[in-house]
Amino acid sequence: MVTTPFSLGHQTEATTESYGATEASTTGYASEHKFHAADWAVFSLLLVGSVGIGVVSAARSRRKTTTQEFLLGGKNMPPVAVAISLLGGIISAISILGNPTEIYLHGTQITISLLGAIPATVIINKILIPVFYNLNLVSLNEYIELRYKSVVLRKLATLVTLLTFSVYVGLCLYAPSLALSTVTSLSTLNSMIIMGAIVTFYITIGGVKAVVYTDVLQTLLMFGGVFAVVVMCCIDLGGVREVWTIAERGGRLEFFNMDPSPYVRHTFWSTFTLGFFLIINGIGLNQTTFQRFASVRTLEISKRLSWFFLFGLWCLWCLFFFSGLVAYAVYNTCDPYTSEKISKPDQIIPFLVTDKLGHIPGMAGLFVASVYGGVLSTLSSTGNSAACLIWEDFLKPFPYFSNLSESSATRVIKILSSFTGVMAVGLGMVMGKLGNIFHVVLSITSAIAGPLSGVFLAGILFPWVEKKGALIGFLVSFFYNMWMVIGKFIRGSGHLEKLPLSMATCEGSFNTTLEDLVHTTMGSSSLYSTTVPTTLGMEEEANAKGIYDTSYCYNGLIGVSFTMLGAGIVSLLIGPNHPKDVEGGVLNPTCERLYKNIWFWYHKRRFFRNREINETQDHSLEMRMMPQHESKLLSPQ
Repeated sequence: MVTTPFSLGHQTEATTESYGATEASTTGYASEHKFHAADWAVFSLLLVGSVGIGVVSAARSRRKTTTQEFLLGGKNMPPVAVAISLLGGIISAISILGNPTEIYLHGTQITISLLGAIPATVIINKILIPVFYNLNLVSLNEYIELRYKSVVLRKLATLVTLLTFSVYVGLCLYAPSLALSTVTSLSTLNSMIIMGAIVTFYITIGGVKAVVYTDVLQTLLMFGGVFAVVVMCCIDLGGVREVWTIAERGGRLEFFNMDPSPYVRHTFWSTFTLGFFLIINGIGLNQTTFQRFASVRTLEISKRLSWFFLFGLWCLWCLFFFSGLVAYAVYNTCDPYTSEKISKPDQIIPFLVTDKLGHIPGMAGLFVASVYGGVLSTLSSTGNSAACLIWEDFLKPFPYFSNLSESSATRVIKILSSFTGVMAVGLGMVMGKLGNIFHVVLSITSAIAGPLSGVFLAGILFPWVEKKGALIGFLVSFFYNMWMVIGKFIRGSGHLEKLPLSMATCEGSFNTTLEDLVHTTMGSSSLYSTTVPTTLGMEEEANAKGIYDTSYCYNGLIGVSFTMLGAGIVSLLIGPNHPKDVEGGVLNPTCERLYKNIWFWYHKRRFFRNREINETQDHSLEMRMMPQHESKLLSPQ
């Protein structure tokens, strides 16, 4: 189980400068657009509400605190609250800021990922949830030990998951803080410290109940804040039809690019594949979401949550994607990034709020509250899950910890949870020092998530796979994916080509387009070069394509496929599992029945064939032992 940054598009391939360069470039704008009193009031209400929910949750459960209560809410959480929390814990502020930027710069092809989410949800509902829920797990990686009878494989999975968590929380904390420095006078460091402290407080004292109930507040704020911005801007522009017309004129509308080439960054096929993988990994094989599915009373309720998530995902992502079209409609003749009013493309939506809606009291505060809500919900969910994994997979097996009372064990888990905020702030600072951070994060997490997801799927769907085959399949897939990702970075493959952006109506502009600006000020080697290649250049580029140029959308699927294929083949060569070795609810029932039928049919046929061979050999031996005149009489004429 791993977590993949649950957002799409541009944020996967943007750049991040160091603190000094970034903040220096945004200071001038931020100083002109500070929060007003109404904005601070709205923003503060979110922070107070999050802390208050943690305190109330802790007070209500102080007399019945157990590890199951703290981690799973006692398995009696209200389904509506859990359903909303499921959305809030996965759809982070990266989606609020990054998905609109993808639409703004590269068009709407990425929206096809929502179609890929549909078959993935069917698989989760029919195959994954029934297996995991009925096993009464606390740590999802416990399944690996039950299925493969391997403690080593389970701990390896947990280490990989925690590594991914570490990268993810740093990203979740740093990226929105960078963008929010555009809206407020807060520095990125101060913003990260505030969020880290608040998350640490309420998940430490309140456990998963505090996380779920604050997720409800924060998810509603996410939707409400972005919805308010979209509605107000649409009214100013003249309606949704006008937004659509401007986007079509600017070449932003693309849905059915059916190019089969795996080297094209976004096509119908690649984005469909990306959506399918992100839902399988981010919802079906994710410790954070598993704790939500396991926190309700029955399996049927848990399965219904997956359908609610799909509906909510469509609603929120459609809103986020459309906000990108709205931003393009507003700035289609004066791009703020090209004109250097913002230093990062991901700041386009915060800039839109303060630039066009800053005169409305509280509007900027509402938007910032929605973004912070996305950050807090994701960090709190990840922090609680990380504490769960460390306790269940590393500490609990030791006699000292397993013999602790429930209250003492809960205190240990709270201490583990308290480290989350501190770790997130530290990792967020590290993220600020790296380049190409979003591309690095999604590429690496996909490279890890794919192979590990393949271990789970092979365990559920391939009954013959045993632990050695699973381990070899995972390692081969993992190293191949990492080789491909690292090779891509070394070669500098996968640069972005943006759609045209104009500065025609910018103050002091001489009808400059982004293409002209790139040639004159940034040089052709820039990551953000939007120069349209010549026909000859395109042909040469096509001939030079290799595995390093494969679209990032396929990273996860490649990892899953290689793991399952490798594990299946190696297990057949080593010796497949006996059906009795994989009983106990660790398999999909249909696959289990099919495997038993094939196993017994094969061995029955082998038994009769061996008996026939033995009888033939015995008869031949008897014939040779008889006297020669008798054997001639008995032999057929």
